[in-house]
Amino acid sequence: MPSIDWSDYQAFLAIARAGQLAGAARALGVDPTTVGRRLRRLEAALGMRLFEQTRSGQDLTEAGEALLATVEAMATAAGHISEQAERGDGLSGTLRITTSEGFGCWFLARHLPAFQRAHPRLAIDLVASSGFLSPGRREADVAIMLSRPRTGPLVAHKLSDYRLGLYGSRDYLSAHGNPQRPADLLEGHGLVGYIPDLIYAPELRYLDEIHAGLRATVRSPSITAQQSLIASGAGLGVLPCFMAEDDPRLVPVLPERRILRSFWFVTHQDIRKLPRVVAFRQWLDETVRQMEGVLKP
Repeated sequence: MPSIDWSDYQAFLAIARAGQLAGAARALGVDPTTVGRRLRRLEAALGMRLFEQTRSGQDLTEAGEALLATVEAMATAAGHISEQAERGDGLSGTLRITTSEGFGCWFLARHLPAFQRAHPRLAIDLVASSGFLSPGRREADVAIMLSRPRTGPLVAHKLSDYRLGLYGSRDYLSAHGNPQRPADLLEGHGLVGYIPDLIYAPELRYLDEIHAGLRATVRSPSITAQQSLIASGAGLGVLPCFMAEDDPRLVPVLPERRILRSFWFVTHQDIRKLPRVVAFRQWLDETVRQMEGVLKP
């Protein structure tokens, strides 16, 4: 049998966990073509078909099921080796963090350089987007989520509450007037918000918490795009206060109507004690504590 590269086994394991080439590619930080090539190379080396293509993705064959147990044991052993190396020679390897776009782009992107300087041998992947990779399927090491997961092999603790409010641009308010009560929003005001069928977490459905029946007329799945739209005068919209209060183009509207949400630190139970995960959790807890006044103005 020809020698097999460990990256081919990693590709197999990522596909088995994600059930799709695209999800496996995200987990590995490569493109789906690369994942597919590694899988074909592994199947050729082993002389067996490991997955069946289905409408939903890739399903393990009987041979794939048998191989999965072996490769998972190999991955666990590799993790233990990495953990021992970290304890003896500082943090190394890769830490992949998945988080909401607002928290990732505004908060983590500003503060992560301090953590990286303290651990220069550790590579950090920050995936800040409209949606989350899955720590349960090992697509990410750490997820900063908007709610505590109720199922799966995960451990979580609350990072912090944060507040959101309604904002508009000065030009918009000069042209359309400043609402004095929530019901005023139903007449003569445009609203910026999420596209309903692309909302990736129920915690983002908050317009009804300002006033029942409000519907966005200019919509985007991106909170940073929403911020730009609001600042450009497309309408009023709800934003995290930690983003909006830092933007001189925006002013609060109906400031008494604040919405409370939470951030949760989530990781797979099998890696919760890895030194790089523990170090990041401790650093983030302390950083969030120091910035509590910004998250909850």
